Amino acid sequence: MRSFIARTAAAVLLLSPIAGTAACGADKAAEPGKAAAGSEKLTLTLNWVPYGEHAPFYYGLKKGYYKAEGIDLEIKPGNGSGNVIKAVDQKQTDIGWADTPVLIRSVATGMKVKSVGVFLQKGPTSIQFLADKNIKSPADLKGKTVGGTPGDAIYVTFPAWLKANGVDPKDVKVVNVDAAGKIAALAEGRVDAIQGFFHDQSPTIEAKTNKKMDRLLYADWGMNLLGTGIVVHDDTLKAKSDLIKKFVRATQKSWAEAAKDVPGAVDAMAELADNEPAKAVLTKQLNLGLTLLDAGSGQPGVNAESKWTETLDIMAKNADLKDPGAPAKYWDKSFTAAS
Repeated sequence: MRSFIARTAAAVLLLSPIAGTAACGADKAAEPGKAAAGSEKLTLTLNWVPYGEHAPFYYGLKKGYYKAEGIDLEIKPGNGSGNVIKAVDQKQTDIGWADTPVLIRSVATGMKVKSVGVFLQKGPTSIQFLADKNIKSPADLKGKTVGGTPGDAIYVTFPAWLKANGVDPKDVKVVNVDAAGKIAALAEGRVDAIQGFFHDQSPTIEAKTNKKMDRLLYADWGMNLLGTGIVVHDDTLKAKSDLIKKFVRATQKSWAEAAKDVPGAVDAMAELADNEPAKAVLTKQLNLGLTLLDAGSGQPGVNAESKWTETLDIMAKNADLKDPGAPAKYWDKSFTAAS
């Protein structure tokens, strides 16, 4: 098993150039940049190094869902949603997998990108802690120390989330922690809790500490921010709309089928990905991630406009998003529209 690098739970909003990373895909021996005969090459950059949430993409590769759509897909690890979105904007990658609040902030700064579908529609934004801390509600955070990374959507909205739940932000101490250091800070007892994505970080911490984790999910306490989804450059949506529709269709199938075959999805990722966590951690991460899909919207990735409006309203009130406008500024729903 290859080593696993801990990722940040809330994708970083600072937009620095994406680091060069090794590609991973179904055919690792294929010559870079060249598609198989009769197919078109697409590069997908993930929001971080591979973890359980990404298993459906590798499952789709293994099962040939992308190949069936005429796509030769290359998957690359990323370095935070902000970096991935910047890479899409600069046309350094065809498609990004990124957190929606980061996308919204990126579009607001002038980047020419859009979401074509959010898959984790119940946002994974949460406050995580060891279960023996006996934290059951936001009120139990009074007097506690919470680790967070400045610039993260979770960090920015944390005071408003506390206020909405009757807690004075002054009663909770927030300690600034580097994104990649939050897991260690909690595991070593330097903080009582961390801000992050529970479906990624909690299984990793449990594996490191052999202790059970628990969380307070923002969405369960009155503040749902849409999670990760597919991000594409505006020019690509116009010039290659049919190809992007095929990619979305294959991705929807990959997620739907992976949900029915979690062991198969985990095996596919273990075979095809680099630097992935152990299978036991992958399985927990994927199972937790699947709980965040919104089956009420139909197929994975099909969004209700009301959920976009809700996220935009939260960010306008609590994350300094000026004049957000309509969801269509950030999201093109036509790529997941039912046929």
